[in-house]
Amino acid sequence: MKTKVLTPEQMKKRADKKAREIKKWEKEKAKPQRSYYLIYLVFLISLIYVTDEIASQINTLMKTEIANDLMARFGNSSVGMLDLIGFIGIPFQAISIFYKPLSDRFGRKLFLVINTLGMGVGLFLIAIFNGIIPYVIGTVIILFFVPHDMQVVYIMESSPAKHRAKIYSIIKAVATLGVMLVPLFRHLFMSDASQWRVVYLVPAIIGLVSSFIALFFARETDAFIDSRLRYLNMTDEEIEAEKASKSSLDKQGGFFAGLKFAMQHKQLRWAFIVTALSNFGVIITMHYQVVMSYGFAQNYISGGIYQTLDEALNAASIGAVTQALFLFPVGSAIAQVLVGFFADYLGRRGSAIFMTALTIVSFILFTVGSNGAWNPYLVGILCGAAVGSYWGTSDINVMIITESSPTNLRSSIVSAQFLAIGVGYIVAYVIGLPLITKLGNTAVPVITLCLAVPGMTASLVALIAKVHDTKGVDLDKVTGLEWD
Repeated sequence: MKTKVLTPEQMKKRADKKAREIKKWEKEKAKPQRSYYLIYLVFLISLIYVTDEIASQINTLMKTEIANDLMARFGNSSVGMLDLIGFIGIPFQAISIFYKPLSDRFGRKLFLVINTLGMGVGLFLIAIFNGIIPYVIGTVIILFFVPHDMQVVYIMESSPAKHRAKIYSIIKAVATLGVMLVPLFRHLFMSDASQWRVVYLVPAIIGLVSSFIALFFARETDAFIDSRLRYLNMTDEEIEAEKASKSSLDKQGGFFAGLKFAMQHKQLRWAFIVTALSNFGVIITMHYQVVMSYGFAQNYISGGIYQTLDEALNAASIGAVTQALFLFPVGSAIAQVLVGFFADYLGRRGSAIFMTALTIVSFILFTVGSNGAWNPYLVGILCGAAVGSYWGTSDINVMIITESSPTNLRSSIVSAQFLAIGVGYIVAYVIGLPLITKLGNTAVPVITLCLAVPGMTASLVALIAKVHDTKGVDLDKVTGLEWD
C-alpha cells in the first residue's frame, strides 16, 4: 500500500496540530497530584459507580411493576413484551462499541464525564415524564452509556498495582450497596405499585451532579497521558518500524484494531471465549426480580391469602419483594468484596473460577427459595449473591482482559469484548424472550436456569483449562504477547 505524500503545507499543519496536543498533555501531566488525590478519586469514582450500578439494575429491580403498568396499557403485561424495549436498545449498544475506543485517542476523563451525564439524563427522563415513549428513550440512552465502564479503566490506571484489585472491589462494593437506594425509595415513595416512576428521580440527580464534579475536579490518568505522549513523540520512521513489528504499539485505538489484536493472541482469545460463555448468565440479571415477584405471589395464592394473581403481585411488590431487595445489595456487595480480595490473594484466574461457581450455586438456591416460601431476607441475600457474583465474574474477566492488553489498545480491546458479551444477549433475547412470551411469566425461573447454568458451567471449564493469571502485571509494560 502506497504511503500518501503530503504537501509542505499539510505537513506543517500536521506538525502544528501534533505540537499543540503534546503541549496539552504535558500540561495535564504537570498538574500536581495532591497527597490525598487517590482518596478523593476513590470517593468520586464510587459516586459515579453508584450511578452506573443503579442505572444498570433499576429497570430490572422495578420490572414487574413497569410491565404491569406500561405493558398492561397494550393488554399484555408479559415481561417478555417489556424485554422487547431492551431489544430496541441493542443496535445503540452495537454502535457504542465504536464510541468507547475514542477514549484511547481523546482521553479517559472526557468519556467518564459524558457517560455519567448520559446515565443521569436517561434516569431523569423516565422519572419526570409519563408514558411509554419517554421510558423507551430513557432506557435506550441508559443502555448506550452503561456498558462502557470508564470508571473501571480510570481506577485501574490510577491505582497502585499491588492494591489495584482491592481498591476496585471496595469501590464496586460501595457502589453495589448504593443500590439499596432503590428498595429504600420503593419503601418511601411506593404506597402502590403504580408509583414506581418516582424511584428513578434521586439516582438521576446523583448522576448529573457527579458528572459535573468529575468535569471540574478529576485529572486525566497518567497511564493514558504517557501512552499518548509516547505515540505523539514518535517519528514517522519509528511508526513505520513499529508497524512492521508484532507489538502493534503504534496503534492508537479503534474497535477493529482491538478485535484483531485480541483474536491474534492466545490469552485474549480465550478470555473472549470465557466471556461469551459466562454471559449466558446475563439472563439472570434480566429476570431475578420477576423470579422473586412471581415466586412470592404464587405462594400467597397457594396459601389462600389472595385469590387473584394481580392482587398477590401487588401485595408482593410492596411487601416481600421490597423486603428481599433491601438485602439484595448486601449479598451483592459481599460478593464484590470477595472478588477483589480473592483476585489479589488467589490471582485473577482463581477469583474468576470461584465467582463463576458461586454464581451457579447461589442462583439455583435463590430460585428454589423464591418459589419455596423461604424468608424474604434470605431470598434477598441469595439473590444478591447470585447477581453480585455474576457481575463479579464479568468484572474479573474485564480485569484479565485489561491486564492482558497494551495501554494504547486497552480501551479498544475492552470495547471489542462487547462482541463476546453480546453472545449472552443473543441467548437471552433470541431464545429466552420467545419462550417467556409464549409460556408466560411463571415460566421465567425454569427458562432462566436452563439457559444460564449450562453456559456458565462451560465457561468455568474453559477458564480452568485455557486462561492464564495476570496478577501483578505492569499495565505500562504489558504487550499482550506474553502468553503466546
